[in-house]
Amino acid sequence: MRGSDAMQESLFTVAKLEDFVPADHPLRPIRSLVNEALSHLNGPFNTI
Repeated sequence: MRGSDAMQESLFTVAKLEDFVPADHPLRPIRSLVNEALSHLNGPFNTI
């Protein structure tokens, strides 16, 4: 093993992705549309 076995906690963040995307970003409404469309596909995919 190379180097020390120290935990590098600064590499991790506890912030949510929503904290990095502005509220008025154009992808936010698209995300909700995609999530809704995918939720309707859960049934067909579960039967495969």
